[in-house]
Amino acid sequence: MKLGDMVLKVRSKNAGPFWVTIDIFCDRPEVYDQVCAGLSNAEVAALYQVPEQLLKRFEIADLRVVKFSVPRPVVQGAAADRDMHGAQYAALLEEHDLG
Repeated sequence: MKLGDMVLKVRSKNAGPFWVTIDIFCDRPEVYDQVCAGLSNAEVAALYQVPEQLLKRFEIADLRVVKFSVPRPVVQGAAADRDMHGAQYAALLEEHDLG
């Protein structure tokens, strides 16, 4: 099943000029638990093509949110920046099959 079909919302945004944060909002505790258990750091790092040791993961159980921060491939606003606001990063994770 695709992650975007399981959760309430997946969104992404800038976390400064060098990082992007992807937020996964779950509407129920059991969905949150399933996302936490079923989505590995290695999978997310591979999806965004970043070394796993640079990936940051935050699990916020009280809010039922899982957050990932990844380094941007280029500095925000550089000539080669294809997504200045970081908004399109969410689409990759929404379409990811949660094993």
